Amino acid sequence: MARTFLTAEWRKLVMANYAVDPALLRPYLPAYTELDTWNGTCYVSLVGFLFLRTKVLGIGFPGHGKFEEFNLRFYVRHHDGAEWKRGVVFLKEIVPKPLITLVANGLYKEHYETRPMRHRWETPGDGTQRVEYAWRVGDAWDHIRVTADALGRPLAAGSEAEYITEHFWGYTRLGDRVTSEYEVAHPRWDIHPVRDFDIRCSAATLYGPAFAQPLAAPPVSVFLAEGSPVMVKMGKQIRAARVSTP
Repeated sequence: MARTFLTAEWRKLVMANYAVDPALLRPYLPAYTELDTWNGTCYVSLVGFLFLRTKVLGIGFPGHGKFEEFNLRFYVRHHDGAEWKRGVVFLKEIVPKPLITLVANGLYKEHYETRPMRHRWETPGDGTQRVEYAWRVGDAWDHIRVTADALGRPLAAGSEAEYITEHFWGYTRLGDRVTSEYEVAHPRWDIHPVRDFDIRCSAATLYGPAFAQPLAAPPVSVFLAEGSPVMVKMGKQIRAARVSTP
């Protein structure tokens, strides 16, 4: 069993899911993975959420236990010789803490970027909750916000929400023939149906011109996942002839 690298809580995950042409994502595929689809549809997701009680190797760092993250991700699978593992690839992860960006990009070759961020959670008492994450782009603020049911419901087996939330591996491209693989463990999340949403995302600035049109289209779905404690395991490298620990 791999050692635990990070423990935290991921809470109030706003997930906006878009159907895209697979050709858009193939240049970003890590070696030894392939695109994963649901009912023949290739997805990317914009995801905003809050980190709480964050510890690295069991150690909490002052000022870094609680922070927002906003990311763009897509879905892949990898066959390890015995089974298929379903995972995610992050195209970019925005956080408000420069130290997180420095460590993640420098040591783990991730794609973090530091920007001012803020969030707001409200429960107005009418059976709903309002959750918003915002990040600054230039002189303006982008955001993803939802009004969702206050009461959550269990994931439905075989549902789109189950597909989106239950990819338990992360894959990062380290080179043309080297990929990093790590496991993310968490229980099944309750889902809060979304009644209304509003998304402003400077896609061309953040992700490049090729993503502007796909992310300007209406999302296929938007939902709010309650979240839970999570564990991120130490990673390993996948190579052509062998798997090795960095």
